[in-house]
Amino acid sequence: MPLSPGKTALLHYWMTNMRGGENVLAEIAGIFPEADIFTHAYAPQVMDGVFGSHKIMETFIGRLPGARRNCQKYLPLMPYALSRLDLSGYELIISSESGPAKGICKPAGAKHICYCHTPMRYLWDMYEEYYKSTGFAGKTAMRLFKNYLRKYDVRSAENVDVFIANSKFVAERIKRIYGREPEVVYPMVDYDYFSKGECKKEDYYLLAGQLISYKRPDLALKACEKLGRRLVVTGTGGMEKELRRIAGKNAIFTGRVSREELRKYYAGARALIFPGIEDFGIVPLEAQSAGTPVIALGIGGALETVVPGKTGIFFDHPETDSLAEAILEFEKFTINSENCRLNAQKFTPAIFRKEFVEKAGLSRMG
Repeated sequence: MPLSPGKTALLHYWMTNMRGGENVLAEIAGIFPEADIFTHAYAPQVMDGVFGSHKIMETFIGRLPGARRNCQKYLPLMPYALSRLDLSGYELIISSESGPAKGICKPAGAKHICYCHTPMRYLWDMYEEYYKSTGFAGKTAMRLFKNYLRKYDVRSAENVDVFIANSKFVAERIKRIYGREPEVVYPMVDYDYFSKGECKKEDYYLLAGQLISYKRPDLALKACEKLGRRLVVTGTGGMEKELRRIAGKNAIFTGRVSREELRKYYAGARALIFPGIEDFGIVPLEAQSAGTPVIALGIGGALETVVPGKTGIFFDHPETDSLAEAILEFEKFTINSENCRLNAQKFTPAIFRKEFVEKAGLSRMG
């Protein structure tokens, strides 16, 4: 049900693609249909009209060269850009955070709720991984601005009244980095869409999502090649060329696929392989919505979305042999597709909206 708790501002780090964070923002925007949205950079051509009813305003960063393609390069300027936002008159501020968004000047009397997808990975838990993968200019900037941005990030948490984490895994990071005790509200899966159609299994495993290093797509490729199992790889990313180079005869690369094609790949797979550490990870829930079990690394958000023995299986170490052993173990028993679907139904948009309103303390407003 839409709320009208007074003049409301939504803040999101940048709106230059439509992924998990932007889908969550869309659900929050649906709760507050008259809210204004502030962001560092906005690319309406990739948003597919999702936020068409909202007034959207960029900081000055959106007008800088290349910001709508690679906003992250202006990270050191973002604290200053946020400080220049005039939010006077807003009674409720909701920031959607995994890049700089929460560090605004909060008006007197306003309530600030931060839905935190994760404290910034490139500043905290994954600093070393990002540092190794970037070029000389990126490494120089990371060394120069790391301490400044970390201090800013911790300081900006002080004007948040309520933190909401997208998983228990992220909640622990918030406690450790910001010293705050967050609520937890899981993101939603489009169950109605991905559960459509017949779940007719074929002889392949599936790797879905961005092909980037921290998601460890190489593990899925190597484990399936070792076992002689067919692996369908959907998606694109910085590792695609390397993965195609090392791939054997059992790997099939589809490139970017439509939502409808992805749904069919989910439904036909023996299992989804999910080999990286994710803050939450919506892909395993999309697969389960389609009736497909998950073989996942037993670290991170997957522990909160996959039920071992009922909707999937975990492997213990981010190593080829550990994943290969899990695949062999998975093939020894049968997982009921209906159990997968029932588990995914716990993460619907309606449940997200209800829990967000309750845990943010908004049920008493509007």
